[in-house]
Amino acid sequence: MNSKLAHIFEAIGGYICLTLKVFWITIRRPPNLGLIRDQMYEVGVMSFPVVAITGFSTGMVLAAQSFFQLSDKGLASATGLMVAKAMVVELGPVLTAFMVTGRVGAAMCAELGTMRVTEQIDALRSMAVDPLRYLVAPRFIAGIFMLPILSMFSSLMGIVGGYVIAVDYYGMAANVYLDPLPIHITTFDIFSGSAKGFVFGIIIVTISCYRGMTTKGGAAGVGRATTNSVVICYSVILIINFLLTLSLNSSYEYINSFINRWL
Repeated sequence: MNSKLAHIFEAIGGYICLTLKVFWITIRRPPNLGLIRDQMYEVGVMSFPVVAITGFSTGMVLAAQSFFQLSDKGLASATGLMVAKAMVVELGPVLTAFMVTGRVGAAMCAELGTMRVTEQIDALRSMAVDPLRYLVAPRFIAGIFMLPILSMFSSLMGIVGGYVIAVDYYGMAANVYLDPLPIHITTFDIFSGSAKGFVFGIIIVTISCYRGMTTKGGAAGVGRATTNSVVICYSVILIINFLLTLSLNSSYEYINSFINRWL
């Protein structure tokens, strides 16, 4: 039991050290722009289709359930607002993070894990190339920039999906669905969703890369590391999402005044 606990603390310490080193490398001397561009394309552009499908289908489900539950109570006009609020603040960032973890995070872990067990990372060090700067930092930068964009795109697709169901299927007037959105979807809501996407980007990239960089045990070890990285990312995303929601809501007045001052 003590050895397992020590192993857990060792892993947490190693993860924190890797994250801090990558953050420092990114600030002090960013990696080659070509590497960043390639990772932004892989993390962001290639994830747009699956994020669009996820957001659109989730918005349709939310609209169908909201309209069905609220119509007999005379509150069907709130369908659009409920879909938009849920997508922008919560479901958009979380579901996007889940999709990116499964599509990109697992690939990052498997790629770096394969390089680790085949000693390619050691070869980079022997050529005086910093593996963190060459392999991890471009992914880190791509994650923190692309996850907020993907989160907002997912939210937009959710709103469009809700519109299709509410207006085209249930016959709600388009203005009834859309008019409350500019009034009740505030800058704070958009900031909350973007901030969560930013944090989730850090979590996905750093956990996936750390598990890949510490892989042992050949091909079987790569498989285990990839599975573990996905499970850990999902668990941490859910926990951090809850903590971020509490923190952002409790800081509403301060954040809102800051946003209004600068926008």
